[in-house]
Amino acid sequence: MGNKSIVIMPGDGIGKIVLPEAIRVLDAVGFKANYIEEDIGWEFWVKEGNALPQRTLDLLEEHRIGLFGAITSKPKAQAAGEISPELQGKGYVYYSPIVGLRQHFNLDICIRPCRSFKGNPLNFIRRRGDGFEEPGVDVVIFRQNTEGLYSGVEWTNPPPGVRSALETHPKMARFKDVPGADLAISCRIFSRPACHRIVKEAFIYAKKFGYKSVTICEKPNVIRETSGMMGEEAEKIAPGFPDIQLWFTNIDAQMMWLTKNPEDYGVIVAGNMFGDIVSDGFAGLVGGLGFACSGNIGKDCAVFEPTHGSAPKYADLKPSIVNPIAMILSSCMMLDYLGEVERANRIRNSIAAVIEEGNVRSYDMLRLPGGPGVLSQGASSTKQMTDAIIARINSGNL
Repeated sequence: MGNKSIVIMPGDGIGKIVLPEAIRVLDAVGFKANYIEEDIGWEFWVKEGNALPQRTLDLLEEHRIGLFGAITSKPKAQAAGEISPELQGKGYVYYSPIVGLRQHFNLDICIRPCRSFKGNPLNFIRRRGDGFEEPGVDVVIFRQNTEGLYSGVEWTNPPPGVRSALETHPKMARFKDVPGADLAISCRIFSRPACHRIVKEAFIYAKKFGYKSVTICEKPNVIRETSGMMGEEAEKIAPGFPDIQLWFTNIDAQMMWLTKNPEDYGVIVAGNMFGDIVSDGFAGLVGGLGFACSGNIGKDCAVFEPTHGSAPKYADLKPSIVNPIAMILSSCMMLDYLGEVERANRIRNSIAAVIEEGNVRSYDMLRLPGGPGVLSQGASSTKQMTDAIIARINSGNL
């Protein structure tokens, strides 16, 4: 068999820096692939009025797997103002390309592992008695990726038919006298098949990797219909997994509890917005976005990405100082997906060894404000961090 073809999409800002570093690590561990780079991001919105060109979709349609760096997204008015002058006023509307990828390929399950590495100075600690303790965090968030508030069904000044339909609900009475131009509506849409699929996959994952609980993190006491549907499907599925406990938490309470007893949680399932919130919360306990990886997975297509943004203020620093670990861990998730588990674990073990040794640390690990001066204060460059991980891989001492 020939090498697997991977569509690589560096995107914007530091995405163009960290993705090549991940490929260096993949090469070092002996993973052979054909990497095909394609266009995505702000540059193409400005030039073409489309941050996700059709040529990129076509390439992913062919190869069905991608590695993605980072994206710059801006509010509606700012995006409209930055498009090329010749395209302004012609009806172009900016839409997040990563959301577009998820919906086009129905990448409905987003998996976001949040696992602490021993020796990371950014790990969560808490006071216990007269001292401190550092609980190990190993939480995996399953975030529904294509529905919820990210479904894209929204209006400012909703058309008459939409408004009339909404006003059949008694709760809309309080908005009856609000002028259309002053009314913005976003729909939170859940479907039963999508709820069933993500909860079922979460239980399968928990069983496969030995997690003792699956927690549905929603808000059914207020958002009764959508959150309620997710809970209903979980109640149907749980009896098929008798060794795994089913828990329920409200998103607001969960954000408090994750800083009190994070080690109690295993797999967490949530809709799109709440999944985004809780995954960032847990990421903060294991080092922040420099360690936060993710996979967007459909039935026959997958795209893997770090959850951090494009960080444009760091993109032009020479040498680069950004932490590449989130991108490298995302490439490990891709290896898992492709059945290359041994290589993925070698990379993870190498990262763990480098962090525990503590000789090479990025500026965020040293709690330094980002900027060119951090290298003189002992921070590693992006390349130095990657080099240390590769050196550990090549040593064979894992």
